[in-house]
Amino acid sequence: MTQNKTTENNLSVIDFLNKVENESKRINCQKLVKIITEITGFEAKMWGPAIIGFGSYHYKYESGREGDAPLVGFSPRKNAIALYFSSEFKDREELLSRFGKHETAKACIYINQLNDIDIEVLKIMITNSVERIKSLYH
Repeated sequence: MTQNKTTENNLSVIDFLNKVENESKRINCQKLVKIITEITGFEAKMWGPAIIGFGSYHYKYESGREGDAPLVGFSPRKNAIALYFSSEFKDREELLSRFGKHETAKACIYINQLNDIDIEVLKIMITNSVERIKSLYH
């Protein structure tokens, strides 16, 4: 079985964020670290070379594949900031309808900047996502 590439490591979150070229994106990501830390109580850690994660859980699929993943995380990508949440958290669709400017994929929500979204809705989404993952993976 192959080893997961995205694992928690000892790389510096601060050093990683300081290398984000777009100043606005860098500032938004620094603010996201503070918001997510405040909501979850977890310290920001690097997962792989480009994901900032908070907390962790161990998953095991029926296929036998297993590993660890952050409870919640984000990554400053070239075109957007990718938020990594559970794909099925409480009130997901209703919250996304009030969230502001974003795009979605299965478990990712993409934003351009924090000014485009409702921070209070973001905080609820973080809480609901963490609760969902904790309910699935004890």
